[in-house]
Amino acid sequence: MTTILLRALGLLTLLTAACSSPGSGRPRTGGTAAGHPHVGMWVTADGRIRQELLPNGRYEEERDGRKRAYTGRYTVVGDHIDYVDDIGFTATGDVRDGILYHEHLVLYRQR
Repeated sequence: MTTILLRALGLLTLLTAACSSPGSGRPRTGGTAAGHPHVGMWVTADGRIRQELLPNGRYEEERDGRKRAYTGRYTVVGDHIDYVDDIGFTATGDVRDGILYHEHLVLYRQR
């Protein structure tokens, strides 16, 4: 019985690590993010902040010309986005009428 429990715990640990690893490349959108309508570049009206939602479930944010000022992973459920930065802090965003409201920022889709 103990052996079975230890094996199950080991499998659970491996699965948890694979699913939560920032570099796992697996988007959490219920499918591939490549076809998700929110993937792409989002920019503030003044152009100072640029946030790219990558098709692999990662994001990169540029601030005042500083490339990759923030990087991490994101998950999408409908029009709600949850962000987890590579250093651990979290943020949220919502897309309404084609505009991304990300915490205190308002970003527009760059075409």
